[in-house]
Amino acid sequence: MTLQQGTHAQALPRARTEQPFRVTSLANGLEHPWGMAFLPDGSILVTERPGRLRLVTANGLDPQPIAGVPEVVARGQGGLLDVVLHPEYDENGWIYLAYSAAETPGSTAAGTRVARARLGLEGLYDLEVIFDMARKTPAGQHFGARLAFDEDGLLYIATGDRGEPDRAQDLGDHAGKVLRLTDSGGIPADNPFVNQAGALPEVYTYGNRNIQGLTRHPETGAIWSHEHGPRGGDEINILAPGVNYGWPLISHGREYTGGPVGEGRSEAPGLASPLLHWTPSIAPSGMTFYTGEAFPEWQGNLFVGALAGQHLARLQLEGDQIVAEERLLEGAVGRIRDVRQGPDGLLYLLTDAPNGSLLRLEPAS
Repeated sequence: MTLQQGTHAQALPRARTEQPFRVTSLANGLEHPWGMAFLPDGSILVTERPGRLRLVTANGLDPQPIAGVPEVVARGQGGLLDVVLHPEYDENGWIYLAYSAAETPGSTAAGTRVARARLGLEGLYDLEVIFDMARKTPAGQHFGARLAFDEDGLLYIATGDRGEPDRAQDLGDHAGKVLRLTDSGGIPADNPFVNQAGALPEVYTYGNRNIQGLTRHPETGAIWSHEHGPRGGDEINILAPGVNYGWPLISHGREYTGGPVGEGRSEAPGLASPLLHWTPSIAPSGMTFYTGEAFPEWQGNLFVGALAGQHLARLQLEGDQIVAEERLLEGAVGRIRDVRQGPDGLLYLLTDAPNGSLLRLEPAS
């Protein structure tokens, strides 16, 4: 394949929204909300990082958390993280949760785990773990944990490097990868490293630092990702099987100490450069393509939440190229952890705070 070439976000033309919009608060008092999923009845599942799964209905936030959530290690960046529905949820009822879990009960070592369960009147039931990261460590950072399904119903799981960059280049290690599994946790026969000695068969891509955005392109079906860089070098990538996305061999960012990453290179033969990079960092989290009718001007745009940047990035595309950027809500609502398009064609945001919110963007007129 031809590897993508990176564009610096600062070099993009500035876009400007012509259609006014307003922000409506649907729920407050959420403790570090992280992910959300829309149920067929119009209610919304929201994860809280300390380990609670909440339900937001037309009447607001249900005061009682949903029972039956697996035990999580809520330390640092870890806890109960993403939630997605099976593409055929109406038929099978499966809900998928990504979270940080202990190696053994009471252990300080933790890693990313994915389980699925069904939701009943009494809470979650039929809970089963379908993925469990090997080699757990006490570190509290870089769990990744975004989830996405492709058009064939295969599940993509992002894992972070757990603060040990070299793990991202080790094909025998789950850390710093995107993994691809069947909906029940099996290995797809066409995964790129199925028959490679020393490689884990679930690995789909590697050289990923800490992905917190995964979404399927509504037309091409490709899975797009974004990941955190260190000091700069946040990336957007289009995932392709077996590709090495370079961390920590190349990066547009710098170490937190101020020194270069690795040998200080931003590109190298055989390593994919990002489609887009933000330097300085905006700390991206959450990502969705907009296909709704409420904002015709935004159709086909890619939306990315920003934590450090405290804004919602609207990216205009021409094919697979990002050609312009607008920063919405700068400093207005706080750290944006997740952004999703709802079934009503509106955009929904989660703000990451001890008293976080579920917000909705609506046309102002």
